[in-house]
Amino acid sequence: LVVAGDNQKKPRIVILADKDKIEMEDEIRDNIDDLGNMKIVCRSGDQLDVIDLDIVSPHDAKSIIVLSPEDVSNPDTYVLKSVLAITHNPRRKKEKYHIVAEIKDESNLEAAELVGKDEAVYVITPDMSARITAQTCRQSGLSTIYTQLLSFVGDELYFNKEKTLEGKTYKDAIFAYEDSAVIGLKNAKGEILINPLMNTVIELGTEVLAISEDDDTVKVSGKNQFPIKHEAIFEKSTISTPKPEKNLILGWNYRGATIARELDQYVQPGSELHVVLEDTDIEEIENQIKKIVKKQKVTVSSGNIADRLVLVSTEVQKYDSVIILSYQHMDVQESDAKTLIALLHLRNIVQAADHKINIVSEMCDIKNKELAEVTKADDFIISDNLISQMLTQLSENLDIKKVFDILFEAEGSEIYLKNISDYIDVSQPVSFYTVLESAAHHNHTAIGYRLAKDAYYEDKNFGIKVNPKKSELIQFGPNDKLIVVAED
Repeated sequence: LVVAGDNQKKPRIVILADKDKIEMEDEIRDNIDDLGNMKIVCRSGDQLDVIDLDIVSPHDAKSIIVLSPEDVSNPDTYVLKSVLAITHNPRRKKEKYHIVAEIKDESNLEAAELVGKDEAVYVITPDMSARITAQTCRQSGLSTIYTQLLSFVGDELYFNKEKTLEGKTYKDAIFAYEDSAVIGLKNAKGEILINPLMNTVIELGTEVLAISEDDDTVKVSGKNQFPIKHEAIFEKSTISTPKPEKNLILGWNYRGATIARELDQYVQPGSELHVVLEDTDIEEIENQIKKIVKKQKVTVSSGNIADRLVLVSTEVQKYDSVIILSYQHMDVQESDAKTLIALLHLRNIVQAADHKINIVSEMCDIKNKELAEVTKADDFIISDNLISQMLTQLSENLDIKKVFDILFEAEGSEIYLKNISDYIDVSQPVSFYTVLESAAHHNHTAIGYRLAKDAYYEDKNFGIKVNPKKSELIQFGPNDKLIVVAED
């Protein structure tokens, strides 16, 4: 249980867990170099016990995060009981609580909502990480974008009410900010509209949803004229017809079946999914996947994913994307070591074949991410880290959950990285206003770009720039990508 932001002037986090206080403090010290102005207090106790709960004063908290316990058979039961112990505490406060909690099984969501009522919001963490993985394996760079939007480092998502935009259109709104990237609206009813039609009228009480450096940087520029090179805009881009895909999953864990299900939401009928794993229950896993997918032909085989001969015999170079899942039953470092070896073999095999595929790997320990970058994999997913960032974001603003629920669904608008050359003539430098105008012709909201030449350099954010200054000239290349929010 994490109690955050009490009434003291100094930001304060109080952690309550059935764990030794010194052990918790050592773990925090090992993982956080600089706490800044933040004070963290650890307390040992049972979060299901109303007396122990009083130790951390949840009734004075700005927000409360309930984490799912590890190494228990029914973790959701503990989460629901914790929420119940807060909301039905005889000493509870009169005002509503701001509770964010994680649950593992979607079938428990209905019971969880009865317990938390309108005081708690829940994140089904396996589903969320599976959706991110499924989207990322098909679009290199997407995990870096999500990591930036979910973290508190760099630009984030903010809601802002701007009276001068009332009566104007959504297209007017996306051009109104020089240093913020508008991606949607929240109307007076609280409904979130991500990438609505460009002619959507902004009514009284509507807020813009924008990516910006801080909440006080979401300011209209006041400009009425924009440096748009209309001659550089392609009015009609050639949209290729999606084709069936061949995807490969190496390794397996409890998220595997959910990832297969999420992939099925995006691929075309006739697609193929092959799974290679070290497990004796091959037939059981294959049947499990086949029950939940409709568009993909599924095959499962046994093999050591860190064995080069296994990867060569699997003909990894014939796939469109490869997902490497971490083994949860192994030691964290052993699991990541197996992933690293598989990555090195994969990169070597596809380079020898002169073939381009997206390689997405799941890491257990974020500290191994830097080491893994020598493999030049397209993306790394550290599921626990992403989920932690999301829970923290929600502890600040519950409406952000509605945003990510939309972005992570197969239906509606999502974030895509599309060929920049489908939008503009890349032979000349243009401002981002030009790119924004071209994307708007297709009802796409442009929010950034990726430079191919920097795709494998961490110090350049892997070539990704979200929310660029719109008036600066940029020289794009033919292999660069435009980051847009679009329906397809």
